[in-house]
Amino acid sequence: MRNPVIRIGTRGSDLALWQANHVKAQLEALGCTVELNIIQTQGDRIQDLSFDKLEGKGFFTKEIESALLDQSIDLAVHSHKDLETTPPSGLVIAAVSEREDPRDLLLIRPEAHDPAQPLGLKVDAIVGTSSARRQSILRHFRNDIVLKELRGNVPTRIEKLRRGAYDAIVLAKAGVSRLGLDTRDLMSLTLDPKTFVPAPAQGVLGLQVREKDESTYAWVRKLNHIAAENAIAIEREVLKNMDGGCQLPLGVYNDGESVHVAYGKSKQDPAVLFTFSLEKDQPLVQTIVSTLNAL
Repeated sequence: MRNPVIRIGTRGSDLALWQANHVKAQLEALGCTVELNIIQTQGDRIQDLSFDKLEGKGFFTKEIESALLDQSIDLAVHSHKDLETTPPSGLVIAAVSEREDPRDLLLIRPEAHDPAQPLGLKVDAIVGTSSARRQSILRHFRNDIVLKELRGNVPTRIEKLRRGAYDAIVLAKAGVSRLGLDTRDLMSLTLDPKTFVPAPAQGVLGLQVREKDESTYAWVRKLNHIAAENAIAIEREVLKNMDGGCQLPLGVYNDGESVHVAYGKSKQDPAVLFTFSLEKDQPLVQTIVSTLNAL
């Protein structure tokens, strides 16, 4: 197989560039020549609105997928949790990465920390997150806290916390770990994924190519992590059957023994938590979806 030139499309945030460069290094180790193209998405351009005020879906992926389809790039590196469950016609996921820590991270200003309270937050704390899932789960644990929208890349969000715009914020631990950010001046609580359930495929990268680009598919497929692919398949299938996007208050996490689910009818409603056993002969996805739809 002749070694190709592969053009990667990525967002320009620190985390997106880390992810793209991580994949770039892996492909270069296989002998490929790799270029990076930075593409601005709707989610990057519009920072003053919450996600539920933005039109459509795929806030962080649509423009990159369009570049794939018009052959401006050959490979898109996404946070898998941002991808729609039904891809645009002509595009496929060639590989997924090994799963980074899928848990969420609660960062708390020291003066807002109260270990006697659930989640270690003082009464009436102001907590920042724009995720409908995180808001709904937070309401499950605490009905007194004030939830406030939080936008921006990972370092920007942490700086907003340090400046006092929030008492605490919730982030994906994978992003903080990948960027190697120093948060020692803040109280840090890694949240149990069995109760503070992550987004489907959180911590996994999705490597997307054109369906008919057999050469790029074959090279990228060499990077596939089969254990992660199998683990997130159930998580993504539940999301798909719930007709959900990133603004559905739904967490699904497959730990290899059980599937943990958190679901709220809206981000204003406290999430309800479930655990389903991974039995081989059980129609698991249908059982989960039927249970959630019955709420």
